[in-house]
Amino acid sequence: MLRLLDYLSLARFDKPIGSLLLLWPTLWGLWLAAEGWPGSRWLVIFVTGVFAMRAFGCAVNDIVDRKLDAQVARTRTRPLAARRISVAEAAMVAAFFLLIAAALFLQLPAIAQLWALAGLALAAAYPLAKRIFAVPQMVLGAAFSFGIPIAYAAVRGESPPLQAWLFVVANWLWVLAYDTIYAMCDRDDDIKAGAKSSAVWLDNNDVTAISLLYAAAVLWLSFLGVWYVLGTAYQVALIAAMSLVFRFWQLYRTRQPAACLSAFRANHWFGAFVFAGLAAAFA
Repeated sequence: MLRLLDYLSLARFDKPIGSLLLLWPTLWGLWLAAEGWPGSRWLVIFVTGVFAMRAFGCAVNDIVDRKLDAQVARTRTRPLAARRISVAEAAMVAAFFLLIAAALFLQLPAIAQLWALAGLALAAAYPLAKRIFAVPQMVLGAAFSFGIPIAYAAVRGESPPLQAWLFVVANWLWVLAYDTIYAMCDRDDDIKAGAKSSAVWLDNNDVTAISLLYAAAVLWLSFLGVWYVLGTAYQVALIAAMSLVFRFWQLYRTRQPAACLSAFRANHWFGAFVFAGLAAAFA
């Protein structure tokens, strides 16, 4: 039983926030592509795919980062970092969830499969990006946005249109904001370990940069609402999302790890409000 709990922890089923942050933009894409309810088939495939790919990504990330995680206070109790499970066991968990994702992959039209493979490549590249790029969150932002074009390609059976990529930009800005907050939790340990992150790179400019990223994301989403005539309810939902951003600011401006972690974990409500606005637009 303890082994099973460690496997579930490796896949982050005890901390679903990452899956929710990946789920909301994917649902944005489904509703935008279908201009409303996408059908239960696509909903089941994509929701299941989000959780399977998130679990796969976490297992791969922990395999690559097991030595680094052992040096960071927040992550040193993870199953691999704490050596409660082996690398081989972690690889087995990753393979299990990849098989689930592969079964879902086969349900997609060919054009969507191509975009799904691109998304898989981004997910696999992120752990390595943390060792190469000063701001690896840029890669994570792309990976966490790729559910949008995949959803368009699946629902419409064609390459994602401009609309899909414009919403990818909005989500990418949002990911950069919230994952920089997340990186602030570990900044001191990351500096000691020589790890790269946007929080390390930005240094004392972190609070200002995050605030600008949130403002850009909300303004861009609002602009897209006007351009694509998404209606008043959508804009009201964005106002609600912006009120959340103010609460986040109250937390992350302190630069205290616990406050930053609370702000990060609450970010899925931002995505939920945007989704509520889109659902209302096509109701």
